[in-house]
Amino acid sequence: MPKHPDHAAHVPAETKEALTKRLRRIEGQVRGLQKMVDEERYCADVLVQIASVQEALRGVGRILLQNHLTHCTTDAIRSGDPAEAERVIEELVLLWGKH
Repeated sequence: MPKHPDHAAHVPAETKEALTKRLRRIEGQVRGLQKMVDEERYCADVLVQIASVQEALRGVGRILLQNHLTHCTTDAIRSGDPAEAERVIEELVLLWGKH
């Protein structure tokens, strides 16, 4: 399989801003989890917060996947390069298998 690009084909400024904002919020949630563990908080409370962080990360993943399909994948398929089109299709299949 050919090597994938190092950078996204296109990330709109508003998408990048939304991702950055969400990731900073998640970073704060993870710090809160660390504090909860340090303070030996009730396990169920920690697990609820872990579920919240996981859902927040899934949200980031959905935004990235939408951008990837809209820009990176579409551009590669429309490029007219059969090897590049095959690469992105294989990449998507592999990504789907990880979720």
